[in-house]
Amino acid sequence: MKGVKFKNLEDAGDPIELAIKYAADGADELVFLDISATHEKRKTWTELVKQIAKNIAVPFTVGGGISCAEDVACLLQAGADKVSLNSAVLSNPALINLLARQFGSQCIVVALDVFFEKEEWYVYSHGGRSATGKRALDWAKEAAFRGAGEILLTSMTNDGVKNGFALEITRQISEGVSIPVIASGGAGNKTHFLEALTLGKADAVLAASVFHYHEIKIPELKVFLKQNNIEVRL
Repeated sequence: MKGVKFKNLEDAGDPIELAIKYAADGADELVFLDISATHEKRKTWTELVKQIAKNIAVPFTVGGGISCAEDVACLLQAGADKVSLNSAVLSNPALINLLARQFGSQCIVVALDVFFEKEEWYVYSHGGRSATGKRALDWAKEAAFRGAGEILLTSMTNDGVKNGFALEITRQISEGVSIPVIASGGAGNKTHFLEALTLGKADAVLAASVFHYHEIKIPELKVFLKQNNIEVRL
């Protein structure tokens, strides 16, 4: 599904078919986020993860509805390479420590859904529905300190608008933590990806609708980035 600012979600296609296509096109990693799972109090579909794992050879991350070590173990055993956590670790930050010790930081991604209001970036939980009052930079630093292996930073303000990534907060968090930061939300053209990696200092960029609706082709994007001195795997 894809929407604008986490709302008005539309069907963007079959996840397994799209996974196969994007892996063949040269995507370095895939991310599957069930953004309504926590709000609807259900778990991410383990069976779907198994089917995805059978059909692709690139790493993939799964998130949505994960609330305990048992959930993480099930998804990793089903074939996921990493898990993304948001609401559960916001309500229980010590869960990051526990999961990092049990499974290793390399597979624990902490997702930050952030919104710009009152001249500051704040973190939201439950698929962007609930304000937490936590400042984005503060929470990113705490997550990294507790053992997160990566930060997946999604700007709800920019999501689906296609006017570019949230460069300022991306740069602040990238400079504020020692772990990789993935920029998400706002891609509309190839230059936006380049800006996120240079001006935003992100380690990776994630996008959905520009790929789902064939506005940008992954092979062409990677060539563009390479031509602009970004190290990519062609």
